[in-house]
Order: sequence, then structure tokens, then C-alpha cells
Amino acid sequence: MAEITAALVKELREKTGVGMMDCKKALAENNGDLQASIDWLRAKGLSKAAKKADRVAAEGLVAVATRQDGKGEIGAAIEFNAETDFVARNELFQNAARQFAQLGLEHHHLEGLHGAELENGKTVQDEVTNLIATVGENMQLRRAARLSVSEGVVASYVHNAVAPSLGRIGVLVALEGEGDQTQLRELGRKIAMHVAATAPLSLNTDDLDPAAIERERAVLIEKAKEEGRPENMIEKIVDGQIAKFQKDVVLSKQPFVMNPDQTIEQLVADTAKSLGSANLKLAGFVRMALGEGVEKVDGPDFAAEVASMTKG
Repeated sequence: MAEITAALVKELREKTGVGMMDCKKALAENNGDLQASIDWLRAKGLSKAAKKADRVAAEGLVAVATRQDGKGEIGAAIEFNAETDFVARNELFQNAARQFAQLGLEHHHLEGLHGAELENGKTVQDEVTNLIATVGENMQLRRAARLSVSEGVVASYVHNAVAPSLGRIGVLVALEGEGDQTQLRELGRKIAMHVAATAPLSLNTDDLDPAAIERERAVLIEKAKEEGRPENMIEKIVDGQIAKFQKDVVLSKQPFVMNPDQTIEQLVADTAKSLGSANLKLAGFVRMALGEGVEKVDGPDFAAEVASMTKG
């Protein structure tokens, strides 16, 4: 049996909004496993704010860059972390983040980006080390992602921007196919704003991680049992709930935040029809939110902020 410390109980309480005694019981039932305890509380219907478990943050910036060339369009997003928001407002830090995003257009992997050379001849990793020594805070180029299309556009959107192309959430959306570039870019930007607000887990149903489905199914089965649903009906009930779950987290199936009567899939199809483009498709997306998976801090609900902006 794992030791259930006061700190662990406190962390679970902060993540779920559930009372201390219930948190302690959840941890005891799940051998101190935090994520399993969150799922246990959800199944019991006790978690008042289960989504808070995903609200994590660290300081720094997300930077995006896009480029059009003879081979199509490329977009890159990077996350550059620091210890404090004060450093994120530093011009040296912001310039470095922009440079790293530009270099990300050329590199498919984070490892390659760390070794890439800047105009001053230093590698990206050398530049990070130099900034640490200059500013006096620990920093890390933590993540990088890249999208490209041979025909079409890669659109970008930055939420909570502190400067052009720099903010707390960065999104890239790839639209592949023919059509007016200006209209495609506008469509891509709208979808990128939607992605920032809804944080989808996958582009299509087939892309959704089976582990995510099974984990949700396990929670729903336990919840149905706790609610006293008939044993012979639970599977059918849960199947319906899983179908709804997939619509909630799969980008192509989500209702468009600017027009909930239209799914993203329908939005792309309608735009393709209006442009006379038979081959237009949503080819991919990247959503990078500052501090995901690093540490939790109390702060704004970015998805709710973006959703309110797009609806307004």
C-alpha cells in the first residue's frame, strides 16, 4: 500500500474540487495513483471539476511560424519554457522563441532543432544555455511540431498573444487542396481558433487513441454501476456515451464554435463547394498550450476564453 501523504491528498483535491475525506478514500482505493483516483472520483460522480486535471501550466511562450515556398506551405510551433512570466516578457526571450519557431520549419524533430544553427553560428542549445546565463533563470526548448502541404495552406492562430506569433496557445491547421488562398487561409484561421477553444484529441475518429476510448469506457461503466443502471443495459448505455465522447473530442465531428449547427467536417465540405474545390480536405492540426504536462498552477481557462471570443 502506497503512503497517502497530505500533499497527495491536497493535489487531488485541487485537481478535482472534491472534499478532503473523499480524496483520501480515492487515493486509498487506488494505491496512491493520482490519475486512477481522478477516474475513480469521476465514476462515483464526486468530481466537481474533472477537467481541472488537464489544466496545467508553466511559464514561457508558444511561438508559431509559417512559410510559403515552391513546394507548398509549412508551419511550425514550438514551446520555450522559463520559470517566470516576467522572463517571457523579456525581449531576448521573445526573439529567441521566434528564431526557434523559424528554424522549426526546417526540422521534423526536436532533437534536430536543438542542434540547428542560428545566424550567429551558435546552435539552438548553445543559445538556450547562453540565455540561462544571461537572464539567470532555467529555460528549456521543450516541444516542437511541424505541418506541411504540397497544395493548400497552413494557417496559424495564437491565443493570449503577447507579441506577433507569440502567446500561451499556438495552433496550426493544414488545409490541403486547391482553392483561393485568401479564403482557404481565413477558413484555416477560423478552424485554428476552434481548435484552441475545444482542444480536440484527434483529427478523425480512426485517429483517436484506443487507450483514450478504453479509459473513458471504464469510467463510464463504473459510473453506470454506481447509478444503479440495469446490468443488461450498461453496455448499450455506455456505447451511446462513447459515441458522444468521440464527437466531443474528434475535430472533424465537433460542432463549429462559430456555428454549432455545423460540424467542422461540414464546414470544410461547404467551403470546398463554394470554392469549386473537389479535393479540399482538412489534413492535420497542432495545438500547443503552454505548460501542458509540466506542472499545475491556478490560472485562466484558456479554452473557455477562446470559445467566448469566437462566439462573440
